[in-house]
Amino acid sequence: MIRPVKSLGQNFLRDENIIKKIINEINPLPNETVIEIGPGEGALTKHLIKSEAAFTAIEYDRRAVEHLQIEFPTLKIIQNDFLKFDLKSLSKDKLRIVGNIPYNITSPIIFKMLENRELVNDSVMMIQYEVAKRITSKIGTKDYGILSVLLNTFAETKFCFKVSPNVFYPKPKVDSAVIHIYFNKKIDPELNEELFIKLVKASFNNRRKTLKNSLSNSIFRVYDLNKIDFDFSKRAEQLTISEFINLAKIFDNLTNE
Repeated sequence: MIRPVKSLGQNFLRDENIIKKIINEINPLPNETVIEIGPGEGALTKHLIKSEAAFTAIEYDRRAVEHLQIEFPTLKIIQNDFLKFDLKSLSKDKLRIVGNIPYNITSPIIFKMLENRELVNDSVMMIQYEVAKRITSKIGTKDYGILSVLLNTFAETKFCFKVSPNVFYPKPKVDSAVIHIYFNKKIDPELNEELFIKLVKASFNNRRKTLKNSLSNSIFRVYDLNKIDFDFSKRAEQLTISEFINLAKIFDNLTNE
């Protein structure tokens, strides 16, 4: 048993029913390349290593690495920070990324997968319930924001199931949820993705304000919004993904004039 470290966001999953539900959602198949982030004590690892998939675990905590090497002598494990790790070094095949991840670095992990989505097939992750709601939320809701727009632009998202704090040690102070992200969307080749991401982030920076106010206080203040044929009186949460894409194209065209 490993003593959980709060600063590492460690809450170890202990409930076999939940573990099996997650494994069923992952459904690792032969010839697939599966990467587990932060295996900890090995709750998911012990099932994944039995599959016929090419399986690798990436763990930051040296204590956990040593524990897993003893428990699973054949396990391929890399001691590293996933956020700093070069995913291209793992396989030429598409990766499947899974794990019960530290909640304090959920967004950076998701953004890393987005940035490397040409390498990632899909991801099954246990995350904080409130974040899962934001990721899978619809336009006009209070949960609709940066993560929901970006993930649903570049991927398909699925809310799998909610998870009680009682299945972890120690118990987190929040509910959790399992989500499944599929990085299979075809993106408009004319979309400047970097500009689009900056636009979405700037738009939601002051979500209670109008787009005009939000963008005027961002890198987009160099544009004369009054001369652009777009309704900037709306708030970011009122824009569809298509509207964000169209606005990004407008800005991109103005930049290239």
